[in-house]
Amino acid sequence: MTQRSFKYRFYPTPEQETLLRQTMGCTRLVYNRALAARTQAWYENQERVGYPETSTMLTNWKKQEDLQFLNDVSSVPLQQGLRHLQTAFSNFFAGRAKYPNFKKKHNGGNAEFTKAAFKFRDGQVFLAKSPEALAIRWSRQLPQGVEPSTITVKLSPSGRWTVSMLVDVEIKPLPECTNQVGVDLGITSLVALSTGEKVANPKGFKAKKAKLRKAQLALSRKQKGSNNRHKSRLVVAKVHAQISDARNDFLHKLTTRLVQENQLIAVEDLSVKNMVKNRKLASSISDASWGELVRQLEYKCDWYGRTFVKIDRWFPSSKRCGHCSHVVEKLPLNIREWDCPKCSTHHDRDINASKNILAAGLAVSVCGANIRPDNLKVKGQLRKTPRARLERAR
Repeated sequence: MTQRSFKYRFYPTPEQETLLRQTMGCTRLVYNRALAARTQAWYENQERVGYPETSTMLTNWKKQEDLQFLNDVSSVPLQQGLRHLQTAFSNFFAGRAKYPNFKKKHNGGNAEFTKAAFKFRDGQVFLAKSPEALAIRWSRQLPQGVEPSTITVKLSPSGRWTVSMLVDVEIKPLPECTNQVGVDLGITSLVALSTGEKVANPKGFKAKKAKLRKAQLALSRKQKGSNNRHKSRLVVAKVHAQISDARNDFLHKLTTRLVQENQLIAVEDLSVKNMVKNRKLASSISDASWGELVRQLEYKCDWYGRTFVKIDRWFPSSKRCGHCSHVVEKLPLNIREWDCPKCSTHHDRDINASKNILAAGLAVSVCGANIRPDNLKVKGQLRKTPRARLERAR
């Protein structure tokens, strides 16, 4: 069984909207208070406060006279907020994420309901404290015979209400095929495949850049705290939502096609976090959303029984000749086609890289081969060691 989330848009009644906004506000308040308490305990007494202690704090907060409104909403989303804070700290201490931030009202909000706080009856969802079912727009039906284990209600900054249902489903693997593909990620061409195909980058942000700039300029002119500023903020958020929706739709269609057509998919393990430090390419790299593309390929391959291989990021896929394996010393980004100095084979940079990625991926999947260059070259690539030092090392 695999856990899968189904997301739908819904339209709350005025009473439901008031209750949900109050629930999200209380969840945000509890999360921020617990984060402040944990931070203060560490900096003042070097004491670590965990989930059990914050849960006790929540019980005491509900007894305070100025926080009696916490009792007007379901207690489940409040407890789930504390659990999410504990997860955020666990990720921080493990080095997987930065220190948790305080939640802001203008970023929307969310509330998570477990089975004790909702009812799923006759295809309708009833949340705690609300007698009416949510008016969900069922764009697709849930798999037959399954019920959600968790329901998350979210309000986006653009004012869009969505509900996500987490269910346990059995996903049937796709029929096996013989196709194998290497995927090279880029900016002009979002992906170049070892089959010779290139998929153009839709550049969703660039397409809406002028519209976004106009909306942000209008927002900057509005007086802070005014109703007009709130309206302008919604306009900006809706443009951002359009960019995000278009990007996600394109990535889902592309990754689904690749998984359906190929038995093995090999990609490079790129360090996007470091690459966006280049201020000239940061916007284009972020717009391409390589990390999300690779993430979708990985979990879809796991769902449908495909083989997904990540090769080492230091493997010289672009600089290696796919015909004779000769590696050139330098290959600037502005050179998109080149001839091998050893065998004179003409290469398209991206297609050649995707073919090398496929070959390396096959080597890794079959025998676990180490495709990283020798230690001396890796040292030079990692630390940019001057040539004189390399000569002395020899």
